[in-house]
Amino acid sequence: MFCKSGIFHLRRTWCHVYSNSRGLSGLPPTLKTVIDLGVTGADVKVTGWVRSVRVQKRVAFAEVSDGSMPQGIQIVMSDPNMANKMSTGCSVEIAGQLANSPGHQQSKEVQATSVTVVGAADPESYPLQKKRHSLDFLREIGHLRPRSQTIGAVTRLRDRAEMGMHNFFHDHSFVRIHTPALTSNDCEGGGETFNVESSAARYGATGFFDRKVNLTVSGQLHLEVFAGAFKRVYTLNPAFRAEPSQTGRHLSEFWMLEAECAFVDRLETLLNIEEQMVRSTTQYLVDNAAEDLEFFARDKPQLTKLVRRLVDKQSYPRISYTEAIDILQRADPATFSVVPQWSQGLQSEHERYLATKYFDGPVFVTDYPAVIKPFYMLPNPDGHTVACMDMLVPGPCELLGGSLRDHDFERLKSRIDNLRFEEGSLDWYTDMRRFGSTPHGGFGMGFERYLQMLTGIESVRDIIPFPRHFGRCQY
Repeated sequence: MFCKSGIFHLRRTWCHVYSNSRGLSGLPPTLKTVIDLGVTGADVKVTGWVRSVRVQKRVAFAEVSDGSMPQGIQIVMSDPNMANKMSTGCSVEIAGQLANSPGHQQSKEVQATSVTVVGAADPESYPLQKKRHSLDFLREIGHLRPRSQTIGAVTRLRDRAEMGMHNFFHDHSFVRIHTPALTSNDCEGGGETFNVESSAARYGATGFFDRKVNLTVSGQLHLEVFAGAFKRVYTLNPAFRAEPSQTGRHLSEFWMLEAECAFVDRLETLLNIEEQMVRSTTQYLVDNAAEDLEFFARDKPQLTKLVRRLVDKQSYPRISYTEAIDILQRADPATFSVVPQWSQGLQSEHERYLATKYFDGPVFVTDYPAVIKPFYMLPNPDGHTVACMDMLVPGPCELLGGSLRDHDFERLKSRIDNLRFEEGSLDWYTDMRRFGSTPHGGFGMGFERYLQMLTGIESVRDIIPFPRHFGRCQY
């Protein structure tokens, strides 16, 4: 058993070791490490995959990438014969000297002394050549598309965005909860769930579990359990929805960032948390992944404008659903194919008009009619609306949604009974209202939609590493 002084001693030792460690033993350095920390003239060894090879009469050049940074590193071979076995797509190990590069696209290059092809790639059949490939084409070669510049940039942004979100929540004393993928509830009540069954007959009529089980559509209800003990909790987990849609806006498997806070009785508090989270995460990307953001903004100046607005300290606009309907109804009637009406859900074209044209940036819409929202939302005093919000942004339109949760036992149980959920399936959820219940609320944000907003990529299928959607589950 550790004594206090022993634990603190270990902590100081670990911090010292970590701060003085430049790499992991046995692993070759990434190209980013070589560029950032390498000293001009030093002997280096780099590994990666060849993006392109150019052989001239007296010299040969190759671009090698390993995914650690947007650009590859240029390899200069004074003997063109060194490139004889190299081809686009092959993996290589190259030894040489690090030198300052005369090119404007990179600060350093490697002047090779030896080249080893680790894994060959047939240049006649390798599908990724040094040209612009459509995202539709890349989707058909999902096992190779991570090597493309576009998917590489998306992947690095996913990584940095997740780090930014974790940093935000941990800096504000939230505890991460690993909510389950298997559940016996349908959080949204829409019935668009994947049922889970075992193929083994030995489990008999009752099946593997003692009740109907499906893949989760949201971790919200489980987060509420822990919000009854930890006060501030969040999760970033996969979610699943059996929605038979072929549009680029929907996936059957996606990632959801969700948070719940206890002792919160004002919707404005939630809006402030959401706004600060989006602003903080976006600023983290600007600070740590600016090159990848620039990659997507090169021919889309509106993305630069949006990023500036997201990190701006000025609050995002906030309007009620009723005000949103009024704005939409005052627009040219020819603008919409579906006429906006109170008590109806906002269509994508309505959300797009508000975020892209009217506000030209992020906007919160609050207090929707109760009849179009889930059972768990807290009713407003007017008896017709609930204390909820959606955040609309250019691109994916609805970025996140949340609400104050109904913490009244009798009212919540009555609504669940009226909606005819499976008898007893949510008794545990209502039971929390009987033992130390508090005013509380939370929100959820589609992780892919956040990245779709920043990259301007039209289809969310190009934001996730392995897209699963109606009619397709490859790999």
